[in-house]
Amino acid sequence: MSKQKFTAHSMPSMKDKTVLVTGGSGGLGAVTGRELARAGAHVVLAVRDTARGEAAARTMPGSTEVRRLDVSDLDSVRAFAEEWNAPLDILVNNAGVMAIPRRESAQGFEMQFATNHLGPFALTNLLLPHITDRVVTVSSNAHRRPGAAFDFADPNSTVAYQPWRAYQASKLANLLFTRALERRLRAVESTVSAHAAHPGYSATGLQGKTGHAVQGLLLRVTNRLLAQPAEMGALPILYAATQPLPGASYTGPAGRGELRGHPAPARMAPAALDDEAAERLWLLSDELTGAHFPFTGSGAT
Repeated sequence: MSKQKFTAHSMPSMKDKTVLVTGGSGGLGAVTGRELARAGAHVVLAVRDTARGEAAARTMPGSTEVRRLDVSDLDSVRAFAEEWNAPLDILVNNAGVMAIPRRESAQGFEMQFATNHLGPFALTNLLLPHITDRVVTVSSNAHRRPGAAFDFADPNSTVAYQPWRAYQASKLANLLFTRALERRLRAVESTVSAHAAHPGYSATGLQGKTGHAVQGLLLRVTNRLLAQPAEMGALPILYAATQPLPGASYTGPAGRGELRGHPAPARMAPAALDDEAAERLWLLSDELTGAHFPFTGSGAT
C-alpha cells in the first residue's frame, strides 16, 4: 500500500458503480455507505429496520436506496437475492452482531453464526451472478485472540455457549470464507475478487449489547474513552472496496495492535490461513444454507 495515508477523500470516483452495504442503517455500515455515495456510487442499504435505513439514507449525499434484509434469516436472504435483477459492482458484507446472549435464528442456527457467517455466505453466493468487481467481508481483530477457533463438531454452540468465543469463531469464519471464495473465483477465471477488512477498535453500535450489565457498562465506557470514531473504523472497509488489492487481502488499521489508524495490511491468525479448514467450512456452509457457488469448475475438493 502507498505510504500516503488513505482517507475517504482518497477514493477514486465511484460514478456509475452500484454498491450494496448490509447493515447500513448505523455504525460502520452507515459511514461506509455515506462515503461511497459521496464518491458517486449508487448505494443500496440492506437493513432489517427500513425506517432506520431511510433515516440514514437521508443523511447521505448522492444516490441511495433502502431495501429490507435480515441477514440472519436465510428466507430473507433468498427473497432479497431473488428480487435483485441488476448489475452489482461491490458487495460489502458488513452487518453483524457481537457477543450477544445465546439465541437462535429463524432457521435454528446460533445467532452469531447465522448473522456473521451463514447469512453473508448465502447472500454472496446468491448474488455472485450479478457481481462484477468484488466482495468485501468485515471481520475482526477478535479472530486472533487466544483460544479463537471454529468448532466443526458444534458450530451452533449447543453444548457450551460462550458469547465471546462464538463471536471470535464467526469472525474467523469470515476470513476462511474469503479465502475459499477467492480460490473458487480464481479457478473459474472470474473478474470478481474476495477481500476482508476489520475496523480495529471503533465506536459502533455493536458494543454494549452483551446482555451482561457490568460487561456492557465497561464496554460503553472503554468505547467512549479508547475507541476511534466510526469514520476511521470504516476506512479499511472503504480501502478494501475501492483500491487495487490482491485477492483474499485483509486490511485493518495501521496503529499499535491494529486498534486505530489508517488502513494497512492486517495480520491473520494461522487458523485463518488454513486452506483445509476454509474448504471444510465452505462445504458445511453450503450444506446448511443450500446456497451453492453458482459457477462450474470451482476446483473444490
